[in-house]
Amino acid sequence: MSRIASAPIVIPDAVDVQVNGQNVVVKGKKGSLEWNVHDEVSVVLDNGQIKVKANNETQTAVAMSGTSRALLNNLVIGVSDGFERRLLIVGVGYRAQLKGKVLNLSLGHSHPINYEIPEDVTIETPSQTEIVVKGMDKQRVGQVAANIRAYRKPEPYKGKGVKYSDEQIVRKEAKKS
Repeated sequence: MSRIASAPIVIPDAVDVQVNGQNVVVKGKKGSLEWNVHDEVSVVLDNGQIKVKANNETQTAVAMSGTSRALLNNLVIGVSDGFERRLLIVGVGYRAQLKGKVLNLSLGHSHPINYEIPEDVTIETPSQTEIVVKGMDKQRVGQVAANIRAYRKPEPYKGKGVKYSDEQIVRKEAKKS
């Protein structure tokens, strides 16, 4: 049995969970998310807790039970608190600016980059060198942050580029003459 899957998910008061066979719908103050659980995993609602169990002891079923529990926990956290990912822009003249539903990035290219913000994600720019991606779906928030970072990844010599706020850049030493 998976150690992660054996831990029940405690449902907060403001969150409503409905289990219809393999389909789980989670509603909270931020909105509603739904997810279809793998066929080899069963989900039970019990006393304000979600319990995930593998239907049999095959390696796939046990692995999917842990994965399903983690994804269901992300749904519950997403509809109650939401997720955020912070990006920092390092470099002279590099900046981000929000113009309606478009994020305008100046990252040292010959042209400005206009990133269309998806509907299910919000982006804030507290300063010109900081981007905050927020949303209730952890996967979407991470993917949008990764897409923005991909325009100019941090380089190892000066550390210039777009990096996650908690990312450590491994620096290289420049050539010696």
